[in-house]
Amino acid sequence: MPNRLFIVIACVALLMAARQSFAGAEARMSQTCDQAARRAALAQDIPLDVLRAITRVETGRAIKGRLEPWPWAINVEGRGHWFRSEQEAKAYVADIFQAGKRSFDIGCFQINYRWHGQAFQSIDAMFDPETNASYAARFLKQLYSELGSWPAAVGAYHSRTPALAKTYSSRYQIVHAQLDPGTAVQTARMSRDPFTQPAAPLFPVQITQFPTGAMGSLMPAADTQTAFIAFN
Repeated sequence: MPNRLFIVIACVALLMAARQSFAGAEARMSQTCDQAARRAALAQDIPLDVLRAITRVETGRAIKGRLEPWPWAINVEGRGHWFRSEQEAKAYVADIFQAGKRSFDIGCFQINYRWHGQAFQSIDAMFDPETNASYAARFLKQLYSELGSWPAAVGAYHSRTPALAKTYSSRYQIVHAQLDPGTAVQTARMSRDPFTQPAAPLFPVQITQFPTGAMGSLMPAADTQTAFIAFN
């Protein structure tokens, strides 16, 4: 009997340790999008808290009682999927791609493949948190230049349809107000990251034109030509 009790206790201890280890790894992975947002914000000279709020609106889920973003998130036809690893997420996209689907959102900032895939070298590149955040930051900066305020730019990031943009902007402002201000201020005061200035830009401005059609920022006008990029 003592031996059985010892085995049970040992098994429970191992299970608890495994759960704690996974929770720790999950918490660390949730920081990936914020780290990518920091680099993108520094590179494009836009407020970090704007990107931090958007990535939470797009991919946020509760981790240890806090709304945290997740890099391996995919949205297909309005349904969100959160995967534990990059490999699982890519395998899922490979499956739906082979099944003929082309409109799906990828990564920290949920970039849509159908409308924005031509700006990336591959779907793999779209999954990369740094590349995903960099594109979102450039996109938002252009929307801000056009519309004159971050709430308006954020609304257009989601949709050019006024009602949809307003709803999204309202959700963004709620999440923005709940951000940890200490983290945002501390990071915003850091000097520009020298590694965000590559010799050749990943997304040449003259090649990639952001859509401005009435349907929305992540969905251009119906007659816009889109180049599909094969899954790598």
